[in-house]
Amino acid sequence: MYKLAISLLEMDYRFLEQSLKEIEAAGVDYVHIDVMDGAFVPSLGIGPKLMERIRSSTELPFDVHMMVQEPLRLIPRIVQAGADMITVHYEACEDVKKNLVCIREYGRRAGIALNPETPLEVLNEELLEQVDVVHLMTTCPGVEGQSFIPESMEKIALLRKRLDSFRPGMDLEVDGNITMKSIGRVARAGANVLVSGRALVQGNMTENIRQMRNILQSPEGGNVYEVCAGS
Repeated sequence: MYKLAISLLEMDYRFLEQSLKEIEAAGVDYVHIDVMDGAFVPSLGIGPKLMERIRSSTELPFDVHMMVQEPLRLIPRIVQAGADMITVHYEACEDVKKNLVCIREYGRRAGIALNPETPLEVLNEELLEQVDVVHLMTTCPGVEGQSFIPESMEKIALLRKRLDSFRPGMDLEVDGNITMKSIGRVARAGANVLVSGRALVQGNMTENIRQMRNILQSPEGGNVYEVCAGS
């Protein structure tokens, strides 16, 4: 089953409560929240205080993507702010397993994210035993205006096969310039959690969500895993 996550970072912060109610009514599955520290990535993102303030505005799960160096120090605060799922970057942790164990001890779903250049081989069984979702970046994290990396398609398909051999049906989340044009191929390659920002936020969000849902539900849009190439 495909799950659609909308990036809070791209929304108009002046109307967050209204927007959250709109996307909930439209059938989005997750609110995707990018926490960035300006160190692991060059940008600054949403902090726990804003998360806490908007938590009561929606019943949608908060899917928190921590693009911060040594996230362990912030996990308790992110939990307190209302996170339901917390993903940390393999590249940002001195001891990534310790971070994942901490998230699970708080009773939250744990995810591990990989940058585009990070090989899949880093995901050994010891790490996979601690995660509920693997998050694959299809652009470089924290940098705006990038194009989807075409080589990601084969990487998604290879990772899907590996995850299904380890734990069938395990969530594979893909994040990075997911648009109306790319979402169908990304889903066919094996991703089942799709994060989208501008493609959903710009214009009529309700209509954009409906269109993406239709793509995912169509025979050409999803339901079959295949190795894809091209942009």
